[in-house]
Amino acid sequence: MSWKIYHNPNCTKSRKTLELLRSRGVEPEIIEYLITSPKTDEIKSIIDILDVEPQNLVRVKEVDFVNSGIDLGNIDSIASGIAANPKLLERPIVLHNGIAIIGRPPENIEKLF
Repeated sequence: MSWKIYHNPNCTKSRKTLELLRSRGVEPEIIEYLITSPKTDEIKSIIDILDVEPQNLVRVKEVDFVNSGIDLGNIDSIASGIAANPKLLERPIVLHNGIAIIGRPPENIEKLF
């Protein structure tokens, strides 16, 4: 049973989510997506298994969003926009057994246990 977290160590919610996983005995694969940007296909895969609308994966309050050209009604645009500018990825995202959950708030990930 593999676990994966798209993590930003500078984000309080991301750190708390990782801490919550570890408190439950889980040591996930940590993907620091600002260092290793996910590819468009990887983002599309996450969108496919998330239990939210695709636009919820985009940090629309980020300054970079305004100039990103992302069409929130188009999955391809969302995926390629995030791949080009990974700081627009809502975080953290935890994946486990074919399910993805955004850890905002961190307690959301309890659904994975």
